[in-house]
Parts: sequence; C-alpha cells; structure tokens
Amino acid sequence: MPPLKGVVLAGGTGSRLYPLTRVTNKHLLPVYNQPMIFYPIQTLVNAGIRDILVVTGGQNAGDFLRLLGNGKDFGLQHINYTYQEGEGGIADALRLAEHFADRQPICVILGDNIIETNIVAAREKFERHARGGHILLKEVPDPQRFGVPVLEGDRILKIEEKPLHPKSPYAVIGIYMYDETVFDRIRRLKRSARGEFEITDVNNQYIEEGTLSYSVLEGWWTDAGTFESLLRANNLVAQGGANHIGTPAAARGSM
Repeated sequence: MPPLKGVVLAGGTGSRLYPLTRVTNKHLLPVYNQPMIFYPIQTLVNAGIRDILVVTGGQNAGDFLRLLGNGKDFGLQHINYTYQEGEGGIADALRLAEHFADRQPICVILGDNIIETNIVAAREKFERHARGGHILLKEVPDPQRFGVPVLEGDRILKIEEKPLHPKSPYAVIGIYMYDETVFDRIRRLKRSARGEFEITDVNNQYIEEGTLSYSVLEGWWTDAGTFESLLRANNLVAQGGANHIGTPAAARGSM
C-alpha cells in the first residue's frame, strides 16, 4: 500500500460552542495548554504520517496559517491547506482532499478529536489490507450522539447515525482510514435528512462491499464540540493526556 496521507477536517461554524466561536474557529480554541487543532495533527504525526492537509473554513482560515505555519512545531517540513465554503457535512469537507490524496490512501481525523494513546496499531491493521476502509470504535456512555455500529460477532453489519436506541455501546469516533476509492463513493452520496453528506453513508458503502475493518481504541477519547465535551477534554488533558499526545517538540522542550 502507498504511504498514508493525513487529512484534518477543521471547518464548520462551531455553532454548538457559540458565543465562543463568534470571533474564532472552534478548532483554534484552547484545550488546556494548546490550541485544539494541535491534538489531531499530533495524532497523525505520532502515527508516522508526515504529509498532512488541513481543511479550514469560515472567517478565520488565515489564523490557521499564522498558528501552524509549515508545521515546524510538529517536526514537519510542510502543511497543506484548503478552504471549505459553507457546511455540507464531513464527507463534503473530505471531498476537498481529493487532489491532495492523489489516488493514495488517507487517514482522516476530525479537528476536535482528542485521544490519550495513538493509532499506530490501527494504521498497521489498515495497511495489511490491499483495499477498503478502517474505522476506530470506542465504548461510550452516550452512543446516541454518534454513529453507532451494529455488530454481529467481529463483523459490522451497518452503522446507524445518531440512533435513538443504539444497538451497541460503541461510537464510531472521528478517525477514518480509506483507500483511493473513497472519493468515488462520496460522489455517489445523496444528502441526508439533515441536508448533509454523511460520512456514515461512506462507511456503509464499504460495509456493503465487505471491505470495512475496525479497531477498538485503547485509552480515553473525546471530541470537543460541545461545552460539556470541551470541558471534559480540558480536564483529561490536564490530568496527564498531554504527556501522551498533542505536545509538539517546541512545547516539550520548555517543560
């Protein structure tokens, strides 16, 4: 399999964090001692991914460039950027990465996802397959907030988006690995009832073909897209998570 490229999705309006997001992008808000966007980038770097695209949007896209530059805080030589106009869902944002991917496999991470450990084992499992997709799951107390896998043994039968009555205690967290066919799949999507192009529909296409594998993430995971989860993220990182990920070289040198 060709080298894995990384895509961080950091657009959107962050309406659930209003008024904090009135004058800035959600992913530029602080989580303990660093901007939120640092954590997903460091997750990719910790997995050995060096070719990274950041998808931004809204009125503050230029702030990402000023903050991240070419990625020297992460030991990178270069970071790529692209701009999402409006909001159309995760899959709609991902379609902007097609030119960057250039028919190579990609690891996609949502810009508000923060994990305690790393995704190296998941990457290795994905790369053992010649084609398909790979997702990460985590047992959570409130799976109805997320995409939820319907499991039969070790198989995923389908993924249900924000079900009222979840059929498993697992959430599909915002880290996805896809082969080069993902953009063809996105082109076949239709808008959901929410008016968006859903990443769950992409994952279900892979499931229907029998080419979606999964890993269960070790350690804690949280998103940071609501006031409650942003507080949780701050507390988890403050309690020691920053020692594991999300601490760029420049910050480590000053500890």
